[in-house]
Amino acid sequence: MKTYQARKGEVPRDWYLVDANGKVLGRMASEIARRLRGKHKPNYTSHTDTGDFVIVVNAGGLVLTGKKPTDKIYYRHSGYPGGLRETAAGDMLNKKPEELIRAAVRGMLPKNTLGRAMLKKLKIYAGSDHPHEAQCPRVLEL
Repeated sequence: MKTYQARKGEVPRDWYLVDANGKVLGRMASEIARRLRGKHKPNYTSHTDTGDFVIVVNAGGLVLTGKKPTDKIYYRHSGYPGGLRETAAGDMLNKKPEELIRAAVRGMLPKNTLGRAMLKKLKIYAGSDHPHEAQCPRVLEL
């Protein structure tokens, strides 16, 4: 008996819609990463992108527990001397909630070209509107 290996074009892609209003960031991000990677499917193959598309709406209604809004710091660097910039998670939630979710999910995906391809299937919107109605996304309850 041979082990089944899924190929790139064989796996059907589904679309899921996640409402982030009132959800905790880490718990939601882990389930999103699982769907993007395809681990919920029986034909999961680690070296192939077998995951689905995920649409996240109402990203501004996300919840951070404990002292994370003030104590959790996100860093980025411009590449120039003295170019290190810090942003608290609470400030990022108010200004760019999409980037907060994207950073959390990115940390849970593989750190290679396959992980970057999986991250492109994540669509995040701060409000409740999204332009993907034609894909008929199924609501994913977390």
